Amino acid sequence: MKDWKIYTKTGDKGQTSLLGGKRVLKSHLKIDVYGTIDELNSFVGLLMDQPMKQHYHEILLLIQNHLFVAESIIAADEGSDKYPLPKLTVDDILMLEREIDSMNEHLPNLNHFILPGGHPSVSLAHVCRTVCRRGERLIVSLSEVAQVDDVVIQYFNRLSDYFFVLARALGNDAGVKDRIWIAHK
Repeated sequence: MKDWKIYTKTGDKGQTSLLGGKRVLKSHLKIDVYGTIDELNSFVGLLMDQPMKQHYHEILLLIQNHLFVAESIIAADEGSDKYPLPKLTVDDILMLEREIDSMNEHLPNLNHFILPGGHPSVSLAHVCRTVCRRGERLIVSLSEVAQVDDVVIQYFNRLSDYFFVLARALGNDAGVKDRIWIAHK
């Protein structure tokens, strides 16, 4: 078996390869998009390290897998058709909607904007939400210059909603009330 090394030195001049072999600068929009998705996936892992219901862990693990799918979709370029890539589907979006609806059934009505915080799990869920929103913005920017499946954009839009409701659910489970925003004049 050949020794595998993490360093290849092929990126030492600021370039990397897309799936398909095309070399691009590491500042390329596709790299920024899937780098942000990777960052989100790392924060989801950190969120999973918090105490929470097993069901949340299972859904977050599924989400981590979906994020890897999204990264591969974004990284695909000319020549990548020889690689069988997984897809995000409408069913993946519907799963998020079911989870959001299920959590919302047990939460107090929301009549104010919420400030992140109050508990480490709540704060991390909000970090996931905001990184997800940044990823969504980057995906939309990419869609202006390259083909991006609408399901990917929809998935990230729904995923940020999921993290918002999960933050509230985690706070509720921990006995922490939402921190409401009150505008001071």
